[in-house]
Amino acid sequence: MSKLFEPTSVGNIPVANRIAMAPLTRNRSPGAVPNDLNVEYYRQRATAGLIISEGTAITHQAQGYADVPGLYKPAAIEGWKKVTDAVHAAGGKIVTQIWHVGRISHTSLQPDGGAPVAPSAIAAKSKTYVLNTDGSGAFVETSEPRALETGELAGIIEDYRKAARAAVEGGFDGVEIHAANGYLLEQFMRSNSNQRSDEYGGSIENRIRLTLEVVEAVTKEIGADKTGIRISPTTPANDVSDTDPKAVYTALVEALATFDLAFVHVIEGATGGPRDILPFDWMALKAAYRNAGGKGAWIANNGYDRASAIEAVESGYADLVAFGRPFIANPDLVRRLKEDAPLNPLEPATLYGGGAEGYTTYPALA
Repeated sequence: MSKLFEPTSVGNIPVANRIAMAPLTRNRSPGAVPNDLNVEYYRQRATAGLIISEGTAITHQAQGYADVPGLYKPAAIEGWKKVTDAVHAAGGKIVTQIWHVGRISHTSLQPDGGAPVAPSAIAAKSKTYVLNTDGSGAFVETSEPRALETGELAGIIEDYRKAARAAVEGGFDGVEIHAANGYLLEQFMRSNSNQRSDEYGGSIENRIRLTLEVVEAVTKEIGADKTGIRISPTTPANDVSDTDPKAVYTALVEALATFDLAFVHVIEGATGGPRDILPFDWMALKAAYRNAGGKGAWIANNGYDRASAIEAVESGYADLVAFGRPFIANPDLVRRLKEDAPLNPLEPATLYGGGAEGYTTYPALA
């Protein structure tokens, strides 16, 4: 049997196999509170070695899409406790992705209809998901953001710390800090979205500062062995780009190596798209992390299938491989990969919003 299906550990989390379920926004938690439908969805997928939950907003300000869950209400923590209890009862492990969207939001989703926040007041050429007055969903242009004041950033870091504590109280085995896909932390790291002149802008050291300060706060609060991070060095998602991604992300992973994290989760290429959108040496990035002393599990993500996932783990390149959309349509994906069984087709029309259809209704193998 391939090592892909053998147990290992991710930080202090023992996992049954080396297949991770990637975070997947599904817009089915009205009021930012997980519900019974979410409980069943995650329970069905508990055979994943590690489930990384959908992006979960750390505050109301961090919210960027309608009906995504949060961690800033007592009811949300109670809702997540039902999810984590169900996953654990089914033998699974689950961490939550703690998330601040930054400028990828809309005034209708923000406290008091305010502007979304960002490193700089630069609008993203992107869209977000909101609810119409009749309850239906629609994708609309993101709103013009305002630049965060330097004095506000300590509060943002504190919000991440509180969210990490709330996640542990909600029964999660750990957290993944979302520093990918063009959201707030990556907006600070990328040169096109960060035009600041303070200690959080300009040089690479300054642009990665906020991410590292968040990592420091979270690891001190819940332990480095319960903390992971997600990065996406070459994705253009949500209108981010950089003049020298190799330099930025090499500096980042070398700094992350000092924290003894549970894992580093890397999106290789465009999120959910081409792996070769920009030339990038993924093996060199991992080597930079290891050479700097980083010991966390290396989770590879984007476009992997059964054969390439097996190869990645067998060769030692990846410690785990994350699958996204295949887990939507195949709650028993681990079994299907192990048996080389056919996969259910995805229903694109039911990806965002709605009810059980296309969420908990995909069949498992007989």
